[in-house]
Amino acid sequence: LKAAKEHDIPEDINKVLENKVVEMVSGLYHVNMSVVEMTLLDGSRGEDIVSKSVSSHSDLIPGVYEGGLKIWECTFDLIDYFSETEMQFTNKTVLDLGCGAGLLGIVALRGKAEKVHFQDYNSTVIDEITLPNTVANCIDDGNGTGCRDDRKTSKPPSKKFKKTKRLPDLLTKCRFFSGEWSEVSQLLLNSNKPFSKYDLILTSETIYNPDYYSALHDTLSQLLDKKGHVYLASKAHYFGVGGGVHLFEKFIEERNVFRTNTVKIIDKGLKRFIIEMAFKNS
Repeated sequence: LKAAKEHDIPEDINKVLENKVVEMVSGLYHVNMSVVEMTLLDGSRGEDIVSKSVSSHSDLIPGVYEGGLKIWECTFDLIDYFSETEMQFTNKTVLDLGCGAGLLGIVALRGKAEKVHFQDYNSTVIDEITLPNTVANCIDDGNGTGCRDDRKTSKPPSKKFKKTKRLPDLLTKCRFFSGEWSEVSQLLLNSNKPFSKYDLILTSETIYNPDYYSALHDTLSQLLDKKGHVYLASKAHYFGVGGGVHLFEKFIEERNVFRTNTVKIIDKGLKRFIIEMAFKNS
């Protein structure tokens, strides 16, 4: 099991975006993944996940690298769903589970969530992708906007951010974690820091491997507030890995802890789903 670790926000927040190329997708700032991969390719920093991924010709190496250096398409399905349904994040505590780029958590942060926590299996992903993305969406970009909220802007994003001397207010709402799900759960539940269970857990493309279903189920049941909801986006089936929506729903049904509801089906190409989950006794 990969041990859990909390990643502190650096005192000099400006260093987080040093040598990063910042772009925009779905109205959110994000760092260019290819540039990050190039800087990590020699394996001298972090977990050496890039060279291992390249040499194995795979976006997934179980127990080593779990895909966090890509933005998977179901993430955008969930972002669109939040927009379509005018999802309310105000004053909610939110976990972006298997966050990768962290876009789901950033949407919640911009939606005035009270707290947003980000978790990814790989510490390198948190340090090089998630944290920079969150910072980029929270610091003043020189136009006085603080956290950008112009999803339909035609203006190209500024790639140089105005330096800040203090921690942006939005960032004070965030915590960042890496490690295997069960390990992160234990870190949170046994921490000396105050912890309240999550009103919302957001997760995209995390049910590709049936071997992980038990750990995912236990994490959701341990960390979700008794009246909370999970929003999970997934492809119908993950070829070559074996997981998918119907297999996961069957697993959930057998455990008899959660109820599930399909709230949206995207029937373009490989069918994709958005599932809402809540405790059966809620």
